[in-house]
Amino acid sequence: MSIAEHIKESLGPPTFVVKGYLEDLSDADLMVRPTPGANHIAWQLGHLIASEREMIESVCPGSMPLLPAGFAEKHTTETAKSDKPADFHTKAEYVKLMDQQRAGTLAALAKLSDADLAKPGPEKMRQFAPTVGVMFAGQGLHWMMHAGQWAVVRRKLGRKPLF
Repeated sequence: MSIAEHIKESLGPPTFVVKGYLEDLSDADLMVRPTPGANHIAWQLGHLIASEREMIESVCPGSMPLLPAGFAEKHTTETAKSDKPADFHTKAEYVKLMDQQRAGTLAALAKLSDADLAKPGPEKMRQFAPTVGVMFAGQGLHWMMHAGQWAVVRRKLGRKPLF
């Protein structure tokens, strides 16, 4: 099995967990903060989607689907403070964009050899992604880190643990 195939397989469980956590949440639920000052799920979804696109584009230029105009700008550190639902997207829109970006990630990954994946990551991200392969593998870690926060929101909303 190639490194790319291993990375592809490692992205499956985080996607399963993320979709499980989102499945029974409403658009309003996405705006709930686990604690004051923490980011709500709507902002985190936008951040994750925009980040995945930016990171994979940085190692495979031209490979990722475009996001709607202004999407990344709606999910910055400054916009995280907003509690206005109109400033964000619906769950259905986030899930669609998440799926599109992940499909782009997997398509780009499938074109890379083990040698390509061993190349150095972008200088500005090298602390977190020393190689191109780590940049791809890091997508699952990034999504799981945020999804762990969603478990707290789910409990706050009275949902039982899923995993």
